Amino acid sequence: MDDLFKSESDALGNAGGKVSANAPLAARFRPRTLEEYIGQGHLLAAGKPLRRLIEADRLTSLILFGPPGVGKTSLAEVIARRTVCHFERLNGVEAAVSDLRRVLAAAVTRLKVNGQRTVLFIDEIHRFNKAQQDVLLPDVEAGSVRLIGATTHNPSFYINGPLVSRSQIFQLEPLSSTELSELIDSALSDAERGLGKLKVDLTPEARTHLIFTAEGDARRALNGLEIAALTTPPDASGVVHIDITTIEECVQKKRVLYDKDEDQHYDTISAFIKSVRGSDPDSALYWLAKMIEAGEDPRFIARRLIILASEDIGLADPMGLVVAVSTLQAVEFIGMPEGKITLANATLYLACAAKSNSSVAGIGAALEAVQQGEVVQVPTHLRDAHYPSAKKLGHGVGYQYSHDFPGGIAPQNYGIKPGRFFQPTDHGYEAKIKARLAEWEKLRKK
Repeated sequence: MDDLFKSESDALGNAGGKVSANAPLAARFRPRTLEEYIGQGHLLAAGKPLRRLIEADRLTSLILFGPPGVGKTSLAEVIARRTVCHFERLNGVEAAVSDLRRVLAAAVTRLKVNGQRTVLFIDEIHRFNKAQQDVLLPDVEAGSVRLIGATTHNPSFYINGPLVSRSQIFQLEPLSSTELSELIDSALSDAERGLGKLKVDLTPEARTHLIFTAEGDARRALNGLEIAALTTPPDASGVVHIDITTIEECVQKKRVLYDKDEDQHYDTISAFIKSVRGSDPDSALYWLAKMIEAGEDPRFIARRLIILASEDIGLADPMGLVVAVSTLQAVEFIGMPEGKITLANATLYLACAAKSNSSVAGIGAALEAVQQGEVVQVPTHLRDAHYPSAKKLGHGVGYQYSHDFPGGIAPQNYGIKPGRFFQPTDHGYEAKIKARLAEWEKLRKK
């Protein structure tokens, strides 16, 4: 089996040959087998579909999707060690169309000559443009190659639809605290590829902080651990003591995992809006803080609050829209960092406000009635009567001026039966509106 991959050692790193002793710990310590692989239990635990496919060497084309440092490349290299297929590797940053055509042509020849199929691993496949991705389609569809694509970007947005439809997509998740702790223990005990030759004493506080700052990224955890171990002098007995202060110095400031125009951007604003809508001020403040810390445009946040104030609060608290619009104006006027206080104020107000979606439900129902082709003619008594011949046509005849009646409510038809679209709730100020409408209906019937 090892002979099968000797030609691939340069491309595969430690999947096909030894990694330099000078390589970073994260590179040296890549898993070599499924048994060494840590994390992604939802895909690779015993009996899970992906594990069964790998163990049976029955993989079709697949796309591994997830944030950095969760094991996409490592998993591809584990597959390379297990498969009897020929394994090729390209990188979306470096490879050109000519590289793709060369590898694909060789795969076709290999299949015809000796019946051996080819697994083509493309790291950062989202870097390929549409033309490059299209080159893959015929051979993927024909089965000349089994494609494994790795990407940090959502395949639905960054990879061609036809290629996605011909592949199985597996989403890899950030490693849990328990999994990162297991990875740290393995690296500290492994004398061949890890830090086992050093006598490292990692305090519980330092371990907790290292895991916390890694945010599920195995590479960040291993890099921080290695820097701390190699830059801390041993004591008289040769033990390297790594405490919380050392780890804080080595990992520096906690990095907020957030991409301003991709999944993290949309996922975080989604969690923020849903927390405000769900009347959870603490969760809303957390997601707001994450966006602020990551450098999100504060005007974007304010605009979303304006939409929410109309859509989810509405007439239950009419001041919600006033607060949201004022927040946008304030943020534009004073800027950041002071603008964060105004954003927090608006977030808390809206999260704690009474909620109603009667406005969005009402306009939705009215639009549906219009779009279905229902035609309601304007009653003649409501039509414009300000031009000379209008009254000859009967326009405005019989119109009842509201202020001539008790309570300013005239007993006349305005075209649509009351209550058809607007269904006020009993929440907040809207309860008063509901009572008022009921009283007006009584006046109309007198």
